[in-house]
Amino acid sequence: MIRQFELIEKVKAYDPKLDEDLLNKAYVFAMKAHGTQKRASGDPYFSHPLEVAGILSDMHLDGSTIITALLHDTVEDTHATLEEIESLFGKEIAVLVDGVTKLTKIELQSANTKQAENLRKLVLAMSNDIRVLLVKLADRLHNMRTLHFVGSEEKKRRIARETLEIYAPLAERIGIHHLKDELEDLSFEILNPDARQCILNRLSFLEQEGGKALVERIVQSLNDLLAVEGVEAKIFGRLKKPYSIWRKMRDQNISIDQLSDIMAFRVLVNSVGECYQVLGILHSHYHVMPGRFKDFISTPKVNRYQSLHTTVLGPENKKIEIQIRTYGMHEIAELGVAAHWQYKQGAPQKGSDDYKWLRSLLEIIEHAENPEEFLEHTKLEIFQDQVFAFTPQGDLISLPRDATPLDFAYAIHSEVGNHCTGAIINGRMVPLRTILQNGDQVEIRTSKSQVPSPSWERIVQTGKARAHIRRFVRTQQRTQYVTLGRSMLQKAFHAAHADFSDKALTAILPPFNLETLEDLYAHVGENLITTGAVVRAVMPEASSHEELSPDTLIIPTKKPHRERSPKETALPIKGLIPGMAVHYAGCCHPLPGDKIVGIVMTGRGVTIHTFDCPNLQNYAHEPDRWIDVSWDEEEASHAHIGRLFILLANKTGALAQVTTLISAHKANIVNLRFHSRTEEFYEMILDIEVGSSDHLSNILASLRASVFVQSVERMRS
Repeated sequence: MIRQFELIEKVKAYDPKLDEDLLNKAYVFAMKAHGTQKRASGDPYFSHPLEVAGILSDMHLDGSTIITALLHDTVEDTHATLEEIESLFGKEIAVLVDGVTKLTKIELQSANTKQAENLRKLVLAMSNDIRVLLVKLADRLHNMRTLHFVGSEEKKRRIARETLEIYAPLAERIGIHHLKDELEDLSFEILNPDARQCILNRLSFLEQEGGKALVERIVQSLNDLLAVEGVEAKIFGRLKKPYSIWRKMRDQNISIDQLSDIMAFRVLVNSVGECYQVLGILHSHYHVMPGRFKDFISTPKVNRYQSLHTTVLGPENKKIEIQIRTYGMHEIAELGVAAHWQYKQGAPQKGSDDYKWLRSLLEIIEHAENPEEFLEHTKLEIFQDQVFAFTPQGDLISLPRDATPLDFAYAIHSEVGNHCTGAIINGRMVPLRTILQNGDQVEIRTSKSQVPSPSWERIVQTGKARAHIRRFVRTQQRTQYVTLGRSMLQKAFHAAHADFSDKALTAILPPFNLETLEDLYAHVGENLITTGAVVRAVMPEASSHEELSPDTLIIPTKKPHRERSPKETALPIKGLIPGMAVHYAGCCHPLPGDKIVGIVMTGRGVTIHTFDCPNLQNYAHEPDRWIDVSWDEEEASHAHIGRLFILLANKTGALAQVTTLISAHKANIVNLRFHSRTEEFYEMILDIEVGSSDHLSNILASLRASVFVQSVERMRS
């Protein structure tokens, strides 16, 4: 644990203007406030805010942020008040402490809602001052470092999953990559320890086989090459992190042996011109891997990250990934938003490019109907790579990977998106579901008569577009429910020989917990309140024996999931007529999360295939049999069969490890067949029950990390 004088000296070393007395006062105040409180580890609680302050001082944050770190738990966990903080330490620090404190005051029951509300509060707090996020990230990092002291496995996994899905991507968004890497690795260790250990074992084996020496030799070769060309540069090399390797294995469906670029190199030079000079030298001396070059200098990422990325077949015929940047770019790449304070620039202004992504999240807050929906949209916004496209006027629009022209339209303006009828990409008319590529020039066609369709939600990738589409569709549906409900009540009152009047209906709004007649009509139209309940409320004499009760008054805040009898079958597919027979194709074994299409089969209902199933070519000339369908997430939660083809080492314990890894992911093996066997390998086909394609992808990644698994693929035909 860092001592008081050590913290003071550490901060003074990079911030000569530090208010030393104020920092000393904060140290003593926090230590006394936490008193005898203990952490789960048994350490004094004060060790936690002190470690958080140490993490932020490593990032060279200003004195106010360090003081906030020391005080960040005092209002929540001790007798201290916000008014006391403001009187002792000033308005600025009180606002920062309040921003961090609000993030922990969450009293919702649902774990998913809690995570969603946590993120919503975080976005709102950091919209006022990004330092709130920096303190929260450092707080989460130290909590993750000590998570093994938490007794509940379920709680550990929940915290690790939230860290991986929310905090690590946010750290990446603001450009603090070393913090992102550690958060990911600590989460990975909790969520998938077997896969992580397999990768670590493989990396250790590579180092023993000369992997570290190989990195050093490649660094020397690159140094020699640039020296001959007269370029002064610093070159660093390393083996990639376990989680980075595992994610690439999962995304590309390859084993660790097939992942050849597990080494990363960084070249630092003095100027932008030298960056491109180094790129030219490397490309002229080594074979360039197609599609692996990215220029983030001319088109920086939203967090101001700049660098040239390329992958080449480098020295000793090894595929290597190389990043080329200036020293200034490197500081921003390592410290991100925190670099503003290191360069004494102060906090970035809200109108700057640094805040574009944050403004996007704030816009999602305005249009999301509930916390879970905000969480869904925001994950889309912060967790994806970027693609850059241009308007006909040359304006650059940054969107997530796999974005469509419809996302592009909503990025320009919500009204452009709502009235979008089509798009022209690079002079050619294309469907709205077309995936945009870097450098595309996109022209959006609109019509005042066009309005969003519910099916648009399946086309878009951005949270902003999805939130606008859902809001418009809900508004449209509400209008329909209001009209229908009013008509139903008019008929009901006519049947009861009663007068239908707004005055009488207005009088019964309070018992129904409604504010306006429009709300009442909408609830009746949506069948949340029965017409009989309304008639009895207005005319109690209509049924002397029945009273208004929960049985006749149904006002849920969210439609409950209807319980089904064993004879009923939930239909997990949207886009089909209720009662229609559904079969899942045995050729491609579609899973929730896969893009799917329905094919009408004579006398057999509809067969569901994956969108890329090779057997779909058999129906290419029969478009009338194709149905646009998608998974219903609420109904698709039961198990589906995923089929794997595994090439497994013929060694003792190999099959046991495979079954253990699958079991660790809470999947069930339903069938196993050996295809062939040699002295070295087994070929086997495995059918397992999984919940979704993501569930299966995680299992594949774990299996590929095993030393016994030569290769494993999902069978689709």
